[in-house]
Amino acid sequence: MIYFKDIRWKNLLSTGNQFTEVQLNKSSTTLIVGDNGSGKSTVLDALCFGLFNKPFRRITKPQLINSINNGGLLVEIEFDYGSKSYKVRRGVKKNIFEIYVDGKRLNQDAKVTDQQEYLEKTILKLNYKSFTQIVLLGTAGFVPFMQLKSTDRRAIIEDLLDIQIFSVMNNLLKFKISENKDDVLSTEVKKEISTGNINTTQELITDLKKTKSNQIQQNERDIDINEVEIDRLNTTIKELMDSISKDKTAQNLKELEGYQKGIERKMLSAENEIEFYEQNDTCSTCNQELGEEHKSKMIEEHHGTLHKSGSALLQLGNKIKDLESHLDHVSKVQTTITTNQNQVQAISSYITKLKDQIKEIEDREDDIDEKIQKLKDLKSELKLCLEKQEKLSVQKQLYETAYVLLKDTGIKTRIIKQYLPIMNQLINKYLASMDFFVSFNLDEKFEEKIKSRHRDEFTYDSFSEGEKMRIDLALLFTWRTIAKMKNSVNTNLLILDEVFDSSLDANGTEEFLKIINKLAGNQNTFVISHKGDILLDKFKNVIKFEKYKNFSRIKCEN
Repeated sequence: MIYFKDIRWKNLLSTGNQFTEVQLNKSSTTLIVGDNGSGKSTVLDALCFGLFNKPFRRITKPQLINSINNGGLLVEIEFDYGSKSYKVRRGVKKNIFEIYVDGKRLNQDAKVTDQQEYLEKTILKLNYKSFTQIVLLGTAGFVPFMQLKSTDRRAIIEDLLDIQIFSVMNNLLKFKISENKDDVLSTEVKKEISTGNINTTQELITDLKKTKSNQIQQNERDIDINEVEIDRLNTTIKELMDSISKDKTAQNLKELEGYQKGIERKMLSAENEIEFYEQNDTCSTCNQELGEEHKSKMIEEHHGTLHKSGSALLQLGNKIKDLESHLDHVSKVQTTITTNQNQVQAISSYITKLKDQIKEIEDREDDIDEKIQKLKDLKSELKLCLEKQEKLSVQKQLYETAYVLLKDTGIKTRIIKQYLPIMNQLINKYLASMDFFVSFNLDEKFEEKIKSRHRDEFTYDSFSEGEKMRIDLALLFTWRTIAKMKNSVNTNLLILDEVFDSSLDANGTEEFLKIINKLAGNQNTFVISHKGDILLDKFKNVIKFEKYKNFSRIKCEN
């Protein structure tokens, strides 16, 4: 139970810089009176602003600040909940929002929004709408239950029955369902990617193994072919070298060329001698006269030498030609040998290259091992994806089942159906206690069905303001009773603003006071009215507000 004890405020609306304080638990019934504009309804705005950061009346938060002092607005509210004592301080100019638990400030580092949420959901366990339906009933800023939208009506009932948690759970579940859907999609994508990567890697491993085997086999075949070719070339080289190893053609040719040059010199000498004897009659050495006979003899001898030498030179030339021809053949053989040797060297280099390639291919086994390890990792990843997919599928089924239970037509509706007869019974009980004899029933959508004794059907809007007020009061007391039964939004405080001043006649007022007195056991009921003259003797405590030097203040308290 929320047990409100005290509220104090300053610089709020017409209130000045001095605290105005109202003890909320002093009396079971308290009348707050004063002239119009005296500030008697300020307590409503102070309560709503202090607890929920918004005024009760239809004004903005800046309009709450006293226009004369223009700052220093501060509200302090003290209450107990269970074994703990709480104090809430909220101000404007300067901005203040503090929550104290057993004298210790709470969440000093928390954001204002976080603190407000904590105050409403954890401490008070009610929001502004619920507060104004359970605690406050008035003419200004108050929207009666029957004038609310069906969704807002349902929200209030869910607060009363303490089943809002199902709505919170449902909203959370919607997020979880959306998250599950995203996870399912993401997992499916990952699975497809993993499957594709596995297939690609498997194909790559197969190709690598096949390529490796084929390339090694091809290289080995090429090596065998080229080794055979080397053997053939080496055999040819050996044979050619053997064929010319004992050949002395060059030596013989050189010797013959030497003989040829000797014969040519001898012939040249003979020709010179012949020319000398033909052209000279005197010896060049002794200057003796050469006889014709001697000259003829000598010319004849030298002609004989020329003839013999010419024959010999001809024969020698033929032999040299034969040797030169043979030497040319030998040169071609040597060229062939050199060519074959170069081919052997080139083929040997190629064979070495092929062998190096084979070694390199064999060394690339690490690449295959790496791909195999990658394949294992991908298969493990796929396994995890499949396991997650299975879990998500089970999770999805659970979420769908939970969603059916948690949606408005699910478990909440079942609970509401159980309490609807009790609610309707209480509403009609309170209506009868105010001499308003109708059959009032709320359905599952919280739409009203109202019938008179004559079975005429009515709606809320078809009644007079006084009759509407009786319905509003009956609903208010019903919600408070239900809240007390559920121990959800149970509080000692009830404030009624000007409910007697226009809507209730004398008889209705008397009956309503009887209801208040029935509830007064653990309640602290405040009635705000400007008809104090006829109500003063009806209440155990009276607070009077007045205007003094343009500021509102409490005049006296009994």
